[in-house]
Amino acid sequence: MDKAACAHVPEPAVAVERVDGLSPIVLICDHASNHLPACYGDLGLTANDLLQHFAWDPGALALSRQLSDALDAALVRGRISRLVFDVNRRPSDFDAIVETADGRIVPGNAKLSPEERERRVSEVYEPYHAAIEDLLARRAARGRPSALVAIHTFAPSLRGLDRPWHCGVIFASDCRLGEPLVRALKAEAGLVVGVNEPYAPSDGVYHTMARHGDDRGNPAVMIEVRNDLVASEAGKEAWAERLVALLRQAAQAILESEGPQRPRAAI
Repeated sequence: MDKAACAHVPEPAVAVERVDGLSPIVLICDHASNHLPACYGDLGLTANDLLQHFAWDPGALALSRQLSDALDAALVRGRISRLVFDVNRRPSDFDAIVETADGRIVPGNAKLSPEERERRVSEVYEPYHAAIEDLLARRAARGRPSALVAIHTFAPSLRGLDRPWHCGVIFASDCRLGEPLVRALKAEAGLVVGVNEPYAPSDGVYHTMARHGDDRGNPAVMIEVRNDLVASEAGKEAWAERLVALLRQAAQAILESEGPQRPRAAI
């Protein structure tokens, strides 16, 4: 693709659904989409490449929407593939724009100019995080607490190694959501639960939760579900049912911790 000759028309990088949701849970789906804006063409990749995990989190958006509907929870979702810019990375991170993905070269990301990198920051990263900030500010102005829950999926294997976990719970210094979720999930027979596995905040995958959660005093957690477990409608429904029950408990605990002075939101 000749970027200089490309008629550049920015596309929306973010969407907010159920913006007036009453639950204290705010759902975040960073890697909801494998969409490439027209200006980027196919980045030199095939249609099959864009179905792979390195382009998005398969199943994450459908699961997020089921949770949003069941909980009456706001949902912020990315609309552009992480191959253009990974909004769950700091702009300075080496893997915010990848030149290779799981061993696959991404020709359209090779040797980008500083100006092109900055354009992607301004058109993808900044609007995405501004939307989260705006939503949280409006909720705070209405006296509504916000607890951030990021929904991700992960591949069953990486670099030839199988990953045994059915799900992972990722959290940093704020364990208000993470620890109760781990306890509840581990109590379920046969479920293999990773604690800061298959990723941990130290791997650089916690940026959105750190920026809008830990750094601002909002409870925050990432939930990773192995993507083969949500590949079917039955799998999505089973995981949605499981997580809805646990997040309802978390929401109740958050409301109780706020004390009687705050308006009570629906769960």
